[in-house]
Amino acid sequence: SMDLTSTVGYDSIIQHLNDGRKNCKEFEDFLKERAIIEEKYGKELINLSKKKPCGQTELNTLKRSLDVFKQQIDNVGQGHIQLAQTLREEAKKMEDFREKQKLHRKKIELIMDAIHKNRNLQYKKTMEVKQTCCCFLPDGAPLYLSSLSHFWQLFLKLAQTKSALEDS
Repeated sequence: SMDLTSTVGYDSIIQHLNDGRKNCKEFEDFLKERAIIEEKYGKELINLSKKKPCGQTELNTLKRSLDVFKQQIDNVGQGHIQLAQTLREEAKKMEDFREKQKLHRKKIELIMDAIHKNRNLQYKKTMEVKQTCCCFLPDGAPLYLSSLSHFWQLFLKLAQTKSALEDS
């Protein structure tokens, strides 16, 4: 009977889905934290390139080289800020995905719960019918019938036996 009413496979799938949901949430949090770090780092680089003096007294080629160097630091800072924005967008997509999965999972769980309840109810009714059929046999012996016609043959034989018993 355990095989008919067992939900081991379903429970295993649900556990796997819950683990996946947890992993998605952890990944989303990771992306958000990295975005914060990237943005902070990018802003620090931009502030460094704008506020910190570097070669102000130099002339000609060295001054141009230092200006290009500071511009590249600024560009790298801008790149980190853009990366932070991209990471936030990816985190938002992950959040949307988790929400869609949550709604879908709830629908499926409701359907599966109804199926499990129905199956258990049918199993219970089958066991009740089996007990009812067993009471027709002497000593409550279990009844294993291969077909309905075989059942009716046994029932008629029982009726004939009862009739013969009363006659004798």
